[in-house]
Amino acid sequence: MDYAFKIERLEKKYSDFKLGPLDLDLEPGMVMGYIGPNGSGKTTTLLCMMQLIKANSGSIKIFGTENAPNNTSWKFDIGYVSDSPVFYENWNGEKNLKFLSQFYPNWSDDYAMALAKRFNIDLTKKAKDLSRGNRVKLSLISALSHKPKLLLLDEPTSGLDPVVRAEVLDTLFEVVETGERSIFYSTHILSDISRLADDLAFLKDGKLLFKTAKDDLIEKWRKISFKYNGELRVKNLVSKKNEGNDYQIITSDFSDTIEKLTELEVENLNEHRMSIDEIAVEVLKG
Repeated sequence: MDYAFKIERLEKKYSDFKLGPLDLDLEPGMVMGYIGPNGSGKTTTLLCMMQLIKANSGSIKIFGTENAPNNTSWKFDIGYVSDSPVFYENWNGEKNLKFLSQFYPNWSDDYAMALAKRFNIDLTKKAKDLSRGNRVKLSLISALSHKPKLLLLDEPTSGLDPVVRAEVLDTLFEVVETGERSIFYSTHILSDISRLADDLAFLKDGKLLFKTAKDDLIEKWRKISFKYNGELRVKNLVSKKNEGNDYQIITSDFSDTIEKLTELEVENLNEHRMSIDEIAVEVLKG
């Protein structure tokens, strides 16, 4: 199978930071949330994927093709939105889009204009006069108009007001509904990705903590409270707090933990599902 992307043993070293070695892949038609705090290496990963910076070692394939700098055909399959969109600042939006269109055989002017209308963006304005929200909208139009098979999105909604964020997310949701496109979505805003993602990958200090299906994470993680008079020995505990006999725990394997607590005959057992945001905080706390 040709993955939408496949990263193997990727490393990028700086004087004060190292990404990797990183192994990560995404199947076609799937959406992955790439989650981590600022400075964890998310942007570095995407820049390596786009060959905007050169990795020290490892390989990256886009739909089976090495992302070699001397053969850029793989870029036809990618739409990229950076955390700081770059345009020709003295050109208006329409001229920026027209310039980009010449590099992509599958570019659709009709789709670009339809997206601009939907986003209510004035393409006659110069790029330098656009608000942060409208720059993101223009970047998203640029990324989508050649109908790429893979979208690489680096914190696209960071700093946006709730209305603009909702517009962007609604558009992305429609893009992935058909199952024809894959999305690799880097973010530290968990509420954004929880609606879109199939898989989640957690990154911290340049290291991949783990990758999992979003639904599995939601199903397995729980907050549990109970009373117990004795020494508590339970596997898969993420955190534990107690005052006397009153316990509050978080588990990463709900069914196994409940089975064990039942064997221990704990009292007043209550369990609560956790949101993606709550789970991510616990994961990244380590």
